Amino acid sequence: MYKIGFIGCGNMAKAMIGGIIAKKAALPDEIIASRRDGEALESIKNEFGICTADSNVEVMRGSEIVVLAVKPYMYEKVIEEIKQDITYDKIIITIAPGKSVAWVKEKFDFDAKIIRTMPNTPALVGEGMTAVVPGDNITEDDLKKVMTILNSFGKTEIVSEDVMSAVTAVSGSSPAYVFMFIEAMADAAVAGGMSRASAYKFAAQSVLGSAKMVLETGMHPAQLKDMVCSPAGTTIEAVRVLEEKGMRSSVIEAMLACAEKAR
Repeated sequence: MYKIGFIGCGNMAKAMIGGIIAKKAALPDEIIASRRDGEALESIKNEFGICTADSNVEVMRGSEIVVLAVKPYMYEKVIEEIKQDITYDKIIITIAPGKSVAWVKEKFDFDAKIIRTMPNTPALVGEGMTAVVPGDNITEDDLKKVMTILNSFGKTEIVSEDVMSAVTAVSGSSPAYVFMFIEAMADAAVAGGMSRASAYKFAAQSVLGSAKMVLETGMHPAQLKDMVCSPAGTTIEAVRVLEEKGMRSSVIEAMLACAEKAR
């Protein structure tokens, strides 16, 4: 019996697997995965040393914990394929926006043990953020097992299911916005004469350090911003332009659109 099975093995699953193995929450030979693209699956096997399966059913039958890591539109079809092999001792982890615990149970036509999650791709470097919604039949022992896995690639927080669409916008999808911000800052630095490699390093490290200050100081982001803005200085001039161009409004509107799509 494998400890963890992944049905679907795209970017998010790869990030999770990389984090799990790095922190030794499971050994490579305790993880099995399936994927429609056989060539891509073989590449993942070579990269991480995990086991692979020819079918989703094989993963379902042979795993203690099963992560449904396929795209949301594929959930119904995949569950129909594997539901005959669901048992009371298996735990199903979902990572799809818009798919409630109740909806997944209904599709299994069984009182399955479901834990709904929303991880993000920084899991690959051990800095993921995962929201967790345990189903009502999840035991304390079940939750402990799953949290050990999820905590191996970052931070976790148990949330109520009604905020999961907001979680998708602020965490699940947000690395893309941050990467765009880093890219834009680097482009400007290159325009100012800096090399591309140095520009990415300076921009990325500034984002990393700034995020760490928010997490570790407990100070409001506005306070931290004000600490950088000297009177009549360079930073407040940049902030003025960002406000003029609608940076805050753009981010808020984008996240509201993301949350609506998730719902």
